Amino acid sequence: MALFCLPVQAADFERALAFPKRTENLVFRDHLKANWLPDGKSFWYRVQTGPKAHEYVLIQAETGARKTAPTLKDLGLPEQEARKSSTTPIELRKTTRTGAESGLKFINQLDADVDLFWINNEGEHQSYGRIRAHSEREQHTFEGHVWLITSATGEHLAIIEASAQPQTLIIDGKGISKEKKAPEKQERGSKSPDGKWSAMTEKEFVLLHDRTADKTLRLKIETAAASPFTSRVLWSPDSKSFVVSSCVHVPVRKITIVESAPKSQIQPKLIERDYAKPGDPLPKPFPVIFTLTESGCEWTRVSSDLFPNPFTQSENLDIRWSPAGSEFHFDYNERGHQLYRIIAVNARTAAARVVVEETSKTFIDYTQKTWRHWLDKTGELLWMSERDGWCHLYLYDSKTGQLKNQITKGAWPVRQVLHVDDSKREITFLACGLRKEEDPYHLHLYRVKFDGSDFQQLTQGDGNHHIEFSPDRDTFIDTWSRADLPPVNELRRSTDGSLVCELEKADASALLAAGWTMPERFVAKGRDGKTDIHGIIIKPSHFDATKKYPVVEDIYAGPHGSFAPKDFDRQLRLHQIAELGFIIVKMDGMGTNHRGKAFHDVCWKNIKDAGFPDRKLWIKAAAKTRLWMDLSRMGIYGGSAGGQNAMRALLDHHDFYHVAVADCGCHDNRMDKIWWNEQWMGWPVDDSYKLSSNTEDAHKLEGHLLLIVGELDTNVDPATTTQVVGALQKANKTFDFMPITGTGHGAAETPYGSRLRMEFLVKHLRP
Repeated sequence: MALFCLPVQAADFERALAFPKRTENLVFRDHLKANWLPDGKSFWYRVQTGPKAHEYVLIQAETGARKTAPTLKDLGLPEQEARKSSTTPIELRKTTRTGAESGLKFINQLDADVDLFWINNEGEHQSYGRIRAHSEREQHTFEGHVWLITSATGEHLAIIEASAQPQTLIIDGKGISKEKKAPEKQERGSKSPDGKWSAMTEKEFVLLHDRTADKTLRLKIETAAASPFTSRVLWSPDSKSFVVSSCVHVPVRKITIVESAPKSQIQPKLIERDYAKPGDPLPKPFPVIFTLTESGCEWTRVSSDLFPNPFTQSENLDIRWSPAGSEFHFDYNERGHQLYRIIAVNARTAAARVVVEETSKTFIDYTQKTWRHWLDKTGELLWMSERDGWCHLYLYDSKTGQLKNQITKGAWPVRQVLHVDDSKREITFLACGLRKEEDPYHLHLYRVKFDGSDFQQLTQGDGNHHIEFSPDRDTFIDTWSRADLPPVNELRRSTDGSLVCELEKADASALLAAGWTMPERFVAKGRDGKTDIHGIIIKPSHFDATKKYPVVEDIYAGPHGSFAPKDFDRQLRLHQIAELGFIIVKMDGMGTNHRGKAFHDVCWKNIKDAGFPDRKLWIKAAAKTRLWMDLSRMGIYGGSAGGQNAMRALLDHHDFYHVAVADCGCHDNRMDKIWWNEQWMGWPVDDSYKLSSNTEDAHKLEGHLLLIVGELDTNVDPATTTQVVGALQKANKTFDFMPITGTGHGAAETPYGSRLRMEFLVKHLRP
């Protein structure tokens, strides 16, 4: 399939593709990174004030007193000393993070030119030109970015990682090559906390070594021949016992993908990967306890009665010992995700008991809502649960397994626990949905006592809040924004959330002047006529309210999260497509996360729903008062779960959606990875999987469909897409298909895939 020939619109495409470049580096005073001084009472940061301008700011945290200067030296603070390449270790590594804006200054003292490279997060060396002999160069960068200096012949001279504070590197010779040290001879086995013993497993044997007498006891464990030991030895804190996981080995399904055009050879490569799918057999590990005796060691297998059918892909149990060594704990997530327990096992008797148990008629969101905090000194446990329909915190007696009290309650969810103060018996956490006048997804900071008293809100601004505490936790930096409001940075007191001072307020005027349009937030009722559905609308820079524009939805309805933007961001993908003459919409329908259990449960065994009844109502409501939205030309696109959603739009909702681009979609949940799909579709695999399958329903296709897949996708089996292609062909349907070579998951986000998606939408929606 060739790129569509649209010569009359070539300039429009180039304008859209150039949009990121045209709008970069145009928002100022939007973020900062606090560098706390040793006294813990003051900090400094560097903030961008213009395209090529910065200033340094010193803040006294107790009073908010502020001092600004062009350099750290002018603030009375020491600047970083210049580093020399000749004394810097050469440790080749890739960039792993992108922090705040920063800078590097290179001073080449050599008689020869050197070359500068940025090592990106793929480990690729991207050239940034040459630094001439006896010259200087200032390079804009970001904290965490790794830079490489080489000679003209490619010899590595220096590696430097950018920090929050700008640095100077004097290039005066080759750096220090890191010598590979001979590995130190390590003692075999796991050493007991008192240092007297070490233990290890070897096939069906356990080797217990008396380190004082230098004698080894070799124990043969009868059950280990059928159920081999699979974990390292985990000693109790009192050194009287240790536990090892044992498990019958379960082979893992493998998928094969073909790299058709590898860089290293002419012939294709066959790649094989472990990839468990829904319904596949899983391991069932169990613990074996070993107790030291005067004559050696005794062992006991713990009965699996309380954990008979775990959902786990690991042959090891994640075990936690109590500080006294009297018992150990591990989680039991029953397959099907409708029963979840914390199990405690007595180290002396091997008796197992339930500390806390959760049940659900649909599913337990075990990856995000099973937080806990052990209070060992008081014999208590803080626990997270959705048992009352909302994600809340509970206090348990960990010794008896009895609930002491519910800590938080109400029609709103706890989203993240940030800190627990055991001595003050209070919890600091993020939650959303408490402020009825605000978007219910906006995160705010709260604090509460273990008994549910002294509930306090510590943030105020109408927006989504991100928190960074001072080292002593007396104050915190609150950065908040909205999709339609640039960031505000405030310093607040932790005691009551009172404002110390406003640190920075972002300026996006230059961004708006460049043609970037502010997203419009919009709310409409969902399918039940009661629940608010929230999303955004984006217009092109050349928007004219007297014209009509086709509408395109960016969809991702994965039940694990919510996806309509809540923070201020340029949203480049949405704006690039809008630039071609589209109105872009994005919202969260029922079945997605963070709005309570009933809202979330819509996805259970029904992932094809994808919130479409809510989405269509939301779009129609928006178009009622926005006559420039032309719903007779309605498109949709998405990737991964969004790819599944986009194709589903043309299977079940082609009365509303007319054009779809589906990238790397998990079109049949039986073909996708086990953990994500069994979480929402359940186990055993039943007819609900078939009923949500795009492959099974391919014959229902109406409208214009483009399928894209990366041949090297290791996230979603690429055969999922080719199977749906086969089903469409069998049904004699007309559609477009573009496999992209040498590309993995998210092929539509490559330059080629992105351009193809835009051209397909333009061809069929005619903006």
